[in-house]
Amino acid sequence: MQRTATKYMLNGNTELYDDSTFKTYVTKVRHFSEKLFEFEVSRPSSFRFRSGEFVMIGIVDTSGAPILRPYSIASPYWADTLSFLSIVADGGVLTPKLRELQNGQCVLLKRKAVGTLVLDAVLPSERLYLIATGTGVAPFASLVRDPEIYEKYQEVFLIHTYRNSVDLEFSKNLIHQAKSDILLDGAAIEKLKYYPTTTRENSPKVGRATNLIKNQSLFDDLGTPYFNPEHDSVMVCGSLNFNHEIKDILLNAGFSEGSNASPGHFVTEKAFVG
Repeated sequence: MQRTATKYMLNGNTELYDDSTFKTYVTKVRHFSEKLFEFEVSRPSSFRFRSGEFVMIGIVDTSGAPILRPYSIASPYWADTLSFLSIVADGGVLTPKLRELQNGQCVLLKRKAVGTLVLDAVLPSERLYLIATGTGVAPFASLVRDPEIYEKYQEVFLIHTYRNSVDLEFSKNLIHQAKSDILLDGAAIEKLKYYPTTTRENSPKVGRATNLIKNQSLFDDLGTPYFNPEHDSVMVCGSLNFNHEIKDILLNAGFSEGSNASPGHFVTEKAFVG
């Protein structure tokens, strides 16, 4: 059955599509390559989320029906706008339409955010590794701008792998943003280390994160010992195969998987595939 848009306003300025869905509006769009792009939407005043969570977002198609998919929120919990990172999926129904977004266009946003890539789901330790491929870096964009992460960990490593250098522009910009955040002082941001790698183009570091972990060159480059559950915590977000491969590495190293109900040494985002 087709939904009927609700005809009233929330808090004076946020329209609802239905009782569970906001109508937000695009405030900024940035294209990094032919397929990779970022967009921001207005944030409803009553919308709450924890850094690292995802939410269902989408558009209304020409028939009036909503098309919604899970997207990690790339902005921190305290931001005035909500940022999302996307790639145009081959054969995708939603992503080609999102790529064509312009300022002022409507985007649907579910009212509840969820997810496992949150600080409550991992144990505090000396080091936190955030390991991402592709647009899987989006939830970590939220987390590295959250002051709490630097209270729980002495070092935070953002490891981001993509095919080409141009696709790493989002995470490079993220590091600059974090360094200018008024909520993060110099001592906190010094804990953040950025480790970008490419798989199809020559760059300062070439290789899949899984291979760099297995041959231990990642740890040599970072100046840290191999994974140890007594000292390390890990968050993982990438393709399903990538997540499984990293998970197997961590389980073999003695790590326990965490959840919102029971924190562990590592977590993966099961909702993200891409």
